[in-house]
Amino acid sequence: MLDVVVLGATGSVGESTLDVIARHPNRYQVYALTANRSVDTMVTLCLRHRPTYAVMMDPEAAQLLASRLAEHCDTKVLDGEAAMEAVASAESVDIVMAAVVGFAGLRPALAAARSGKRLLLANKEALVSAGSVFMAAVREGGATLLPIDSEHNAMFQCLPANEQAQPQMQAVEKILLTASGGPFRGWQRQQLTSVTPEQACAHPNWSMGRKISVDSATLMNKGLELAEACWLFGCQPTDIEVVVHPQSVIHSLIRYRDGSVLAQLGNPDMRTPIAYGLSWPDRIDAGVEPLDLIELGQLVFERPDTSAFPCLRLAQEAINRPGGMCVLNAANELAVEGFLAQQLAFTDIDHIIERTLDNVVCGEPESLAAVEDLDRRARELAQHEIARTAHDSLGAH
Repeated sequence: MLDVVVLGATGSVGESTLDVIARHPNRYQVYALTANRSVDTMVTLCLRHRPTYAVMMDPEAAQLLASRLAEHCDTKVLDGEAAMEAVASAESVDIVMAAVVGFAGLRPALAAARSGKRLLLANKEALVSAGSVFMAAVREGGATLLPIDSEHNAMFQCLPANEQAQPQMQAVEKILLTASGGPFRGWQRQQLTSVTPEQACAHPNWSMGRKISVDSATLMNKGLELAEACWLFGCQPTDIEVVVHPQSVIHSLIRYRDGSVLAQLGNPDMRTPIAYGLSWPDRIDAGVEPLDLIELGQLVFERPDTSAFPCLRLAQEAINRPGGMCVLNAANELAVEGFLAQQLAFTDIDHIIERTLDNVVCGEPESLAAVEDLDRRARELAQHEIARTAHDSLGAH
């Protein structure tokens, strides 16, 4: 029986992970669940999965959760970042699913890496913002790192790997990173100015949280995934080609030097990469409907439109700048928050990111403290740009 910690249990990846775990009660048990402040959902999850620990980032939410669980289950409720790091690195834990959204997921994912866990990485910001620091922690801790993003998991499935799950890249010529194109594929730049948060969050294929849905709509998600792939597979941005594939059936491809191209296909359901991460090198039932190629009929591929969606271009440029992706990620998180709060227009997101990148002095951070300092400075500048942009927009109306 393997003990599993789910960091970010109330999000879409967290709940999908628990769905897969529940299908294999003789193989996995839940050691700990963590969340920010979603008490109602955590009550349901704790009563269903009976974890040893539940951790809430928000202390008031932890108190409320503890009072609601009392007399119903024996789960011990903790609060704060230190508690989250403690459960991620607990000696009895075998597998950690890192599914906390954003920069907030970095510290507990690092704790799991340093403790040598099997680390299922769904939090792309850990690599995007702190790739050098994070990969050093994986190596030094002897962790087994398995990517859970559908695209990177697809790449991993198409690559030979050693016993430590380290991909072998010697014969690879190109990585083809697929993108759905999001809900606004084919739109012109001027059409995007009046996009609403509800439209941006209505992804045509995937069921995702609001932040990642907006990233998919701006194509920033592909920019973040490009950086993530460089760290995971030890390659350069020029080794990766982004291809728009609106059906989201081919999740990524690997082109080898002999002309072969290997692809991983499947219905767009995160339970497939989650199940593979949990069970690697084996395969287990994920509860996913099999792919019907006859019903699917055809697969379409296009080049991304970086003039209408400049976030991908900004990421490609930031990757080549030391510390640039940390700055880009911080600015993007705040700009997306501003858009979702209706303070910014959809097309303001890339403007905020570009101005932040232009004005933050940065270098490659070599320690967690340096990463957090660069992130803080980028957020301060991005917040200033957001306030100015929101004020100008208000004045225009």
